[in-house]
Amino acid sequence: MSSPLQIGLLCFPGITQLDMMGPAHVFASVGTVHLLWKKIEPITSDTNIILTPSTTFGDCPQLDVICIPGGYGTNELVLDEEVLDFVRRQAKGARFITSVCTGSLVLGAAGLLQGYRATSHWIAREILPIFGAIPVNERVCIDRNRVTGAGVTAGIDFALTLVSMLVDRETAEGIQLRTEYDPAPPFNSGSPDTASPEVLARARERFAPSQVGRIASAKQAAERLFASQEAV
Repeated sequence: MSSPLQIGLLCFPGITQLDMMGPAHVFASVGTVHLLWKKIEPITSDTNIILTPSTTFGDCPQLDVICIPGGYGTNELVLDEEVLDFVRRQAKGARFITSVCTGSLVLGAAGLLQGYRATSHWIAREILPIFGAIPVNERVCIDRNRVTGAGVTAGIDFALTLVSMLVDRETAEGIQLRTEYDPAPPFNSGSPDTASPEVLARARERFAPSQVGRIASAKQAAERLFASQEAV
């Protein structure tokens, strides 16, 4: 009998909890899910929901799937060498290296997206080239063993897609049915491509302050990454 799949999702201060909980719910049907952080202690999401990691970096087994969710906290993660080192170590043995939303910036800061196509939340896709990634406007992007999801709700699409790759399509479709994932949004404004100019402008205005910090952190992380690669 084969061992259960080991699937780990980073659980960090400032996480967007839906980035993590959507995939975690899907993955729980096919393997053991670990919520990973430095310590087992409550952390606060970017909507003040309290979450508790289940596994520390030190106790984490070798993962089949490592997934980095997004959230405002990724601005700090891209500069956190303890986190980046853990992600790099796990990536060496993982079958799939994955992310949701701005979690792809953390993969980039770890040097794991150079030369790979990747997606992210629409506000962050323009940052991916800083890390040598090729940004694409896709809800789920697959490039070899890198699988990245776009913003927040795309995490469910990402997870179902990955289950079809890890197990099979029938299993993924069964999970989709059990969760009644049959989206019918009340408005056609879930993408910059379909939102009205007025809604898009307000969203960009709201994101502007955090975008300044996000870009600054990414540039600093990229400088560290490429400097360390040149030193090797």
